[in-house]
Parts: sequence; structure tokens; C-alpha cells
Amino acid sequence: MRTISNASPSRQSYWKSDAPADFMSSIVVFLVALPLCMGIAVASGVPPSLGIITGIVGGIVVGALAGSPLQVSGPAAGLTVLVWQIVQDLGIEKLGPVVLLAGILQMIAWALKSAQMFRAVSPAVIRGMLGGIGVLIIGSQTHIMVDDAPKGSGWANWLSIPEAIYKGILPIEGTSHHYAAYVGLLTIIVMIFWKYMPRRLKVIPAPLAAVVVAAIAANAFRLPIKYVSVSADLMSLVRFPDPDLFFAFANPAVLTAAVAVALIASAETLLCATAVDQMHQGLRTNYDKELLAQGVGNAVCGLLGALPMTGVIVRSTANIEAGGKTRGAAIFHGFWLLALVLLFPGILSTIPTTSLAAVLVYTGFKLVSPQTVRLLRKYGRSEVAIYLATIAAIVATDLLKGVIFGVVLAAFKLLYIVSHMDVRLEKQGENRLQLEIHGAATFVRLPQLAKELESIPANTELHVSLEHLTFIDHACIDLLSNWEKQHASAGGKVIMEWESLHELYFEKSLSRKTKRNGMRERVGT
Repeated sequence: MRTISNASPSRQSYWKSDAPADFMSSIVVFLVALPLCMGIAVASGVPPSLGIITGIVGGIVVGALAGSPLQVSGPAAGLTVLVWQIVQDLGIEKLGPVVLLAGILQMIAWALKSAQMFRAVSPAVIRGMLGGIGVLIIGSQTHIMVDDAPKGSGWANWLSIPEAIYKGILPIEGTSHHYAAYVGLLTIIVMIFWKYMPRRLKVIPAPLAAVVVAAIAANAFRLPIKYVSVSADLMSLVRFPDPDLFFAFANPAVLTAAVAVALIASAETLLCATAVDQMHQGLRTNYDKELLAQGVGNAVCGLLGALPMTGVIVRSTANIEAGGKTRGAAIFHGFWLLALVLLFPGILSTIPTTSLAAVLVYTGFKLVSPQTVRLLRKYGRSEVAIYLATIAAIVATDLLKGVIFGVVLAAFKLLYIVSHMDVRLEKQGENRLQLEIHGAATFVRLPQLAKELESIPANTELHVSLEHLTFIDHACIDLLSNWEKQHASAGGKVIMEWESLHELYFEKSLSRKTKRNGMRERVGT
């Protein structure tokens, strides 16, 4: 974990202390962001330049306003499938209004101070969202790796993967699918084995190195495959809103898409910010401020007709590992992207689209890591079930519906835990019974507890164990207390472990009291 200065330096001291580190870190972040910006744009069904525009806005605009000092924003794989669906259903001309409205919704959420709400999502659902995104990316980008087009839905893409593999392995007369497959496979091989390269070379991010190698190979052999098409005039790709913008806002499909983009982008950004905070020991994230910055950034992207953005964990991690100190690293990286597009657009046109697809396929496999299942199993099989169900729902429907389905499952699990109670009645000897109560004894389960107590004969000795309770409410305490008196008056004997409840609640109360006293002592000093 890196230690970042907690101080908020003046402008003059910044250029002396933190600016050199931010400058060097921004170059690394720029090199990581470049292939991902273009790859995510291609996967979203829009020109690569629109991904770079979003990266520029994410660096310069959001970087200047961000509430997370080391998070880097830009186009994210998490929105790829959703944006692709928007482009297919509504057309690329409606992408700007959707993203603009999503940014406005994020700013409204900031005004309502609701940023913390987006953090209240089960980790199993979040990991399921990332896993579902990974599955969808693999399905769609496998086809682009062979210079073919995705087939539509997630299931259709996966069911047609054997066809894509066939095209990639066996040359088909009049096509160049196999050449594209070779370049894509080369890209993945370079990324896998890049970690074994000498330390000096590993300064170059693996995705960038892989794309460079693929571009050199494709251009050296003059392979007849698809290459990135980037206009020398960046402004020619900008799609400013037309006079019908407000009519677009009235379109229910546009509104629905904007809500989906705002929800997913906000959740992904704020969860990414939480992860980034765990990687360093400096300033913590101001979640409301970060949500406002994202809203402004997406509104600007919407006005430019570009892709939506989120906080991106890959770039943020690269920023921290490269020694970034402040938001300056994100801002610098945005200027590097802008300079590349304005000064050297011809370089980008040498990049094969199959290599960008390969980078995303590799990223998708990392999102669906088996390690996630092993991690979630530590917290119970139900967490694994929610994770897998979320992935299946995303692939079967879409990203938003799949996430909502996962959240509903997590809520049902919580409801079950809060309301579940298990009552076990066992015979211990002649006229002697043992009653154990596990879980949460609430008024919801009172009829179940009352039924078990009423089944006990009047002349028996009953030992009631309460040590396995996680919670008990007033209604169940009253039931046990009254039944204890009634059973004793009828000639029976009851040994009730009230001490267990006393210890449980007394320890909690004592702990709270100790904390309060400790706080008073610290304030007093």
C-alpha cells in the first residue's frame, strides 16, 4: 500500500513536490488508457476517436473536479454492452442525448447527497456484474478478433463462437478472417508472457506492448485486415446536440437508457473509488464530489456525442503503482491523449482492430476469474449462487436487468438471515428435554416458537439454550418469560439461559459505553 501525502499543497509547492511524480505517472496511465479507449469504442460500435474523446474529458475535466485524488476516469468496459445496445436500438445520433441526460441525473443525485447509496450493493452482485460484463465482452469481441461482426445478444455471440473459431483456423476463399485471428492471438500471447520480460521493458504496459507488436507484424506483412480509422480532424467526429435534443429527452427509450447509464456508471465509479482508497494511505474519496465530477464529465461527453465514462480501476491502479500523488496525473494523461490525436493521428491508423479486440478478450477473461468463486465461498454458498445468478441474468437479458436481479436476490438473502430461526427440541432423558434456538428470534417467527413450546408436556424439565441466538426481540422475550412461569406453575421445571442474553447485550452495551468514554477522554486531552 502506497503512502500519499495528506497535505493539500499550494500551487507553487505542488510544482516543486508532487508535479514531477504526477508527470511520470501520467505517461504510464496514458499508455495504458490509449489501447483501452479505442478498444472499448470499437466494442461499443462507435468510431475509436469517440473513446479517445471520452478519455480526454475524463482526464482534463473530471480530473480537475474529482473527489477521488488518484482515480482516473474514462470509457469503461462495464458500459460497453449497454452502449452497444443503445447504438443498435436508437442509433449513434441518440448516444449524445443519452449520455448528456445520464450526466444530468448524476448531478441531481449529487444535489440530493445520495452518493453513499451507490455503495450499498452486495460484493457478490458487483463481482457478478463484472463477471457478466466479462462474459459478454468475450462473446462479442471474439468475433471482432476474426474481423467479423458480433451477432447481437450475449447468447447469440456465445453460441456462434465455434463459427468464429472455424473462420480463424481455416482459410476461407476471398476472406482474411484467419489473418485477423493470427494477429489477435499474437496480441494475447504477448500480454500473457509480457510479465516475464526484463524489468526495463515491463515499464511499458502489457496491453500497449501487445498492440504495438501486433501493429508492427500486421503492417510489416501488409496483412489485408481491418485497421483503426481515425480522422485527422477530431472535431469532425464530434456530434453536437441538434435542436431536437429536448424531444429526444421525451423519448421513453432515451430516458430509460440514460437511467441505466447513470446507475451503472455511478455504482462502478464509486466502487472503484473505494478500491482505490484501499491501495494508498493518503486522502480519502469525497464520494459526493466524485459523483458531481462524473456527472459534469458525462454531460460534457454527451454534448460532444462521445462515450459515457466511469472511474476505471485499471488506469487508477496504474496511476498508483507508477507513483501518482494527486489529481494532476489524471489531468496530464488527458492532455497526452489530446496531443496524440491532434498531432499524430496517423499513428493510430496503423493499429489492427483485431488487436484491440484481443486486449478486451483478455480483459474479459480476467473479469471472470475463478478466484472470485473461491473468495466468495469463504462467505457461504449463497454468495456464490448470487454471483453466478447475476452473471446468468446479465447474459440472458441485459446489464441493468441482471444487476437488479442480483440486488433482489441479495435482498432476499438478507431478509432470510434476519427472519430465519431454527428451533431444535431433543430428548435428554426421562422427562427431560433440551430446546435450542438458533438464528434471529423475532415476532415473525413467534408462532413457530410458540408451537414448539406448546408441544412440551406439563410435567417435564426443559433446558432452554439461548447461546446460539443472533438476535431476539421483545415479543419473543415476553413469550419465553410468560411460558416459563406457566410451565413452572403446572408442575414442570424450566432452566432458561437468560445469562446468555445478558452477556450478549451487556457486552454490546459495555463496548459502546467504553467507546464513548474513550472519545470523551480524547476530546478532554
